Amino acid sequence: MDKLFEKLKEYLHMDDEIPFDEFSQYYKSLIECLNTTFEEMDQDTRIKARYACSIVQANAESREKREKKNAKAYKKIGAKTAFWMNAINYRLIKEGLTQAEIDQGMEAINDSI
Repeated sequence: MDKLFEKLKEYLHMDDEIPFDEFSQYYKSLIECLNTTFEEMDQDTRIKARYACSIVQANAESREKREKKNAKAYKKIGAKTAFWMNAINYRLIKEGLTQAEIDQGMEAINDSI
């Protein structure tokens, strides 16, 4: 997850948008990481994963409206990352965090980038 998060930071500081293939590859790597390591993640890592999903989801939804060529793929990416955001949120609440604490964690990550 750390490598994916560092790559996300790099993307967020870029002036240009990455091409579809690179965006899709990042998304696939993120989902693969979640599928294989989610159960072992600690709370901080889960909040980072939720943040990464929120960024990918927002970008996918924005691109879906602008890029008709890959709109269907972007829609799928947006839906899958929204699913993971909800799953992560559910797990964090189940572990005792409040929604306000989760939101604060997300805001702290955003401020640090």
